[in-house]
Amino acid sequence: MMGIEAMKTVDPKNVDRSVLVQRSSVRLNPDAPREDRLRDFIRQIKNPYCYLDGKTVVKITFSNTDTTMEDCLEHYLRGL
Repeated sequence: MMGIEAMKTVDPKNVDRSVLVQRSSVRLNPDAPREDRLRDFIRQIKNPYCYLDGKTVVKITFSNTDTTMEDCLEHYLRGL
């Protein structure tokens, strides 16, 4: 199994697509507790930082900040 740091550093341009999981194949129980759903998602997706969505390799990164996505969206919408 790949460690968390290795998961974060996967290069989406050079990754072996055969090792990536198709996002649409992940099935979660909506009635399960949040922690169980998160655990099950990670178990199924294998690498939450890099996966397939159709034919597209998706690479996710997170900023080291206290600002939430909701804060960013609110700031953006107020500026419209």
